[in-house]
Amino acid sequence: MERSTGSNMQIQGQRTHSTAIVKVQQEPSIKIEPTVGGQLLRKLFQIIFFVQLFLISILVIVLTIRGLIYAGSTDRFHPKKWYPPLLVSTASAGIVSFIWQSITFHCPSKAIKAVFWFTPLLTCAVGVLHILIGSPLSLAAGTIAILSGVIQSLYACWVNSRFDYASKILTVSTSAPPYKTTTFVIVSIITCLVYSSFSVTGIGGATATGTSLDIAFIVVILLSFLWSMQVIKNMLYVTISRIRYMNFACGVDINTRAAFHDTVKHLVGSVCIGSAIVPVIGTIRGSARAINLVAGDNDEFLFSCADCYSGFASTLITYGNRWGFVHVGVYNKGFIQASADTWEMFKRVELISLIDSDLTGVFCFLSGVAVGSICGIVGGTWELIIHKGYATEVSIYAFLIGYFMCRIALAWQQASVSAYYVSYAENPQSLRFDATIPVRIEQLH
Repeated sequence: MERSTGSNMQIQGQRTHSTAIVKVQQEPSIKIEPTVGGQLLRKLFQIIFFVQLFLISILVIVLTIRGLIYAGSTDRFHPKKWYPPLLVSTASAGIVSFIWQSITFHCPSKAIKAVFWFTPLLTCAVGVLHILIGSPLSLAAGTIAILSGVIQSLYACWVNSRFDYASKILTVSTSAPPYKTTTFVIVSIITCLVYSSFSVTGIGGATATGTSLDIAFIVVILLSFLWSMQVIKNMLYVTISRIRYMNFACGVDINTRAAFHDTVKHLVGSVCIGSAIVPVIGTIRGSARAINLVAGDNDEFLFSCADCYSGFASTLITYGNRWGFVHVGVYNKGFIQASADTWEMFKRVELISLIDSDLTGVFCFLSGVAVGSICGIVGGTWELIIHKGYATEVSIYAFLIGYFMCRIALAWQQASVSAYYVSYAENPQSLRFDATIPVRIEQLH
């Protein structure tokens, strides 16, 4: 009881500090100082991120120029057949992503049902496209896509009973979006369109010659692209989650531009760390849950291995989860510390089972897969008609761009849900929350 009282006092103190932050917007907003080790780690990741971005930019420019020169002297590479389908797919990704986040905001219930039932069909359609292309790589990609589509459809049937709660929590948490959220989303999408198009030109330049070194260049560009898109998404995530948390916890509104300025000025290092850690840990935990489901308790040896792997994944998730981004934005904590604190808080108020059963994260993931599939079909079909040899790679690149574009467009809604959970966990008795979570907890019990 004494420990609980102390924790509550600490939380209230942090909230008071956060409220004071809002009242003095013209001064440096985030004043909680991290440890020396934490500062060094943040600065290191921030430097690594910007250095790799600079080096990749130089590499892309060199590869683009070299590819265009090479294309003028040989018939091996045709820029007019390679670039237009991919650039049109990139533009389609931006348009569809913006429209989809708007549909999700206005009709969350219909959006959730549509994603869970149509994404498997779109994924299978991509698989059929790759099988029609017929190359060894496309056959492998097509087989994986079709199997993935079947698994997605089975999963949709399994979690059908959770759709109502997912739509309720999404509706409640996004009912009052931050000021100029639409502008913020549009700017983020345009930034991603420019960055994606720039990366595509470099990949095209490397494709022009196609040596072993060029393949390595393509892999490096793609890895940089994946990390950079995660950072863009999580910058938006941290900004919006801080605004929504302050509204849920304290009833205070923060200016969106000021919150984003704070994120850029103080939190880039933490965001870079989280952007590198969360996808890896999320993949490990997802695979652990899938293995547990398959293993069951029939085979003692298999169950034992699955249980061991699940324990490992559960330990990792404590130190790297997306809910930690809320405390990163609100309290200027290091990402690992923020993740550990939020997860411990979820355990303390017995929210883990609710968090694990929540479908909003899966909804955002499947939305990304759906938009990525649409873009992959657009680019791949175009190339299949005009130049079959480019169809596989263009379809894959278009899929990745569409996936991340949609995730970035939906980041503000996922951030709002996370802020709702974290602020509720800190003070479940607050009158600012309705009965959505308590009723769901009772149903789970």
